[in-house]
Amino acid sequence: MIGIKGIVQEKGGFAMGKIVLTFICLLFVFSVSAEDLGYYRVHSLKEGMSADEIMQIMYHNKYSLFAHDYSSTNEVLYVDSGGFTRKKSATRQRLIKGGEDGISYKDLVEVTYPTKVKGLAILTWTYEDPEKDQNVWLWVPSLKKVRKISASQDDDAFMGSDLTVEEVSTRRFEDEEYTLLGEKKFEGYAFEHNGEVKYKGNDCFVIECTPLKPHWYYAKRIVWVDKETGGGIFEEYYDKNGQLFKTLFREWVFMDVEGKKYPTQLALECKDLRTGHRTDIFLDNIVYDRQINEQVFTVKSLMRTKW
Repeated sequence: MIGIKGIVQEKGGFAMGKIVLTFICLLFVFSVSAEDLGYYRVHSLKEGMSADEIMQIMYHNKYSLFAHDYSSTNEVLYVDSGGFTRKKSATRQRLIKGGEDGISYKDLVEVTYPTKVKGLAILTWTYEDPEKDQNVWLWVPSLKKVRKISASQDDDAFMGSDLTVEEVSTRRFEDEEYTLLGEKKFEGYAFEHNGEVKYKGNDCFVIECTPLKPHWYYAKRIVWVDKETGGGIFEEYYDKNGQLFKTLFREWVFMDVEGKKYPTQLALECKDLRTGHRTDIFLDNIVYDRQINEQVFTVKSLMRTKW
């Protein structure tokens, strides 16, 4: 939790008291703390924010905690070093609980294509208490079994892609320590799928993120957070030898939802620099606040899948 660090002592009687009170009020107006990040509200980045404050907003946007629920269809392309491409399709649904029953949000991804893996699903419950591990279940329809995924398996490949389970659905703000490296204009990213250069010249905060899990699959990552949308647009992953081994690009836009501007991901491109493989994900049919039934996000529901 981000708070006011240090102790402000009152000196000089009533006048000094008013100055201190004004200063504290300004801090609350111009900074964002964990408790200020209320659910169902969009929060914007501002100059002078700390690395923690910036990353809290980034995660708030990543998991659409500004909305009541979210759904989309996803096309996933797996491209090998020779250019050969395989395709999968999936749906994603998320219900924002807003702290009810101690739960922040519930998230469900289900594969819809190809036929041989149709129905494969991953269900995640994320709790308000950062000390409480997420509940993550994998449903394998061919085996008719639900497998509980532990935190130590968060580095597994997600749906066989170049992304990990953690990168897609389980990484939380509390999983890393953050250092603000500076504010820079983004040089642009050449989106390999269509050759377009994205975000060239956008103003960004540059954050170094160090995992708190020991001996994790990366030693640090550098995240470029777009000042306009509050989304993480580019990530560089480094190993313990300081070698860059993976990059992850995300495209963000604002969606108008009944007059509210919701920051929304449209595409991702993850590249494994060791193998030359990449994974492209395109999100479509994005809908917010459609009153999704909570029964969708249960293990029983997974086991009764229509697939």
